[in-house]
Amino acid sequence: MRSVIYQLDEHDVRFPDANLALDDPDGLLAVGGDLRPARLLSAYRSGIFPWFNHAEPYAWWSPAMRGVLFFDDFIVNRSFRKFLNKSRYRVSVNTAFAQVIQHCAEVPRAGQDGTWITDEMIAAYQALHQQGHAHSIEVWDEQSLVGGLYGVAVGNLFCGESMFHLAPYCSKLAYHTLVNLLKNHGGDFIDCQMQNDFLITLGVSEISRELYLEKLASALNRNFHPQTWRPRFIVNE
Repeated sequence: MRSVIYQLDEHDVRFPDANLALDDPDGLLAVGGDLRPARLLSAYRSGIFPWFNHAEPYAWWSPAMRGVLFFDDFIVNRSFRKFLNKSRYRVSVNTAFAQVIQHCAEVPRAGQDGTWITDEMIAAYQALHQQGHAHSIEVWDEQSLVGGLYGVAVGNLFCGESMFHLAPYCSKLAYHTLVNLLKNHGGDFIDCQMQNDFLITLGVSEISRELYLEKLASALNRNFHPQTWRPRFIVNE
């Protein structure tokens, strides 16, 4: 049984093999390091993601079972299809990244006390966004932001980080838009990290760490089309 938690080097942004994560469902692999863009990208390209609370050490994870969404598995049930047919909302890409991540940090979630999206995390992902690696989907009711999500693109894989909604179905609308966008621009699938009840309603399933790392290696051999992430409102893409 693996029982070692690695201490990351201050200067070396490389990670231990994700298969060396602890033999528990969450898969803690390492602690320490920092949140500079080079380390974050190294983590995602290694099948690892950060997750920690305020005042805790940086912690890096590779769960035994990974939540993933294959595009053809996305669930459009009757009520959501009815919503889509009547929706007045507009959806955009990369037009309000800072607002989206701030809302993800601040909007209360059932069963959660506080947020893991600290000010430091916000600054780190905004830096990734400025470098062209982190992206957002926004849902608008006229000029008001009512839903959205953000994540990181590596190769032709999108690693989802968080989402929020201020009106019914708006986070699912953001996900629906993301699925279609990635499907039409050469994406493989969406990494959802850890499964939860809401993700199940979207069609997210779980695969083993080993299979995930195989699919990740394949995804890193290709890239999204350069126009995938240009800021714009989505119209029939």
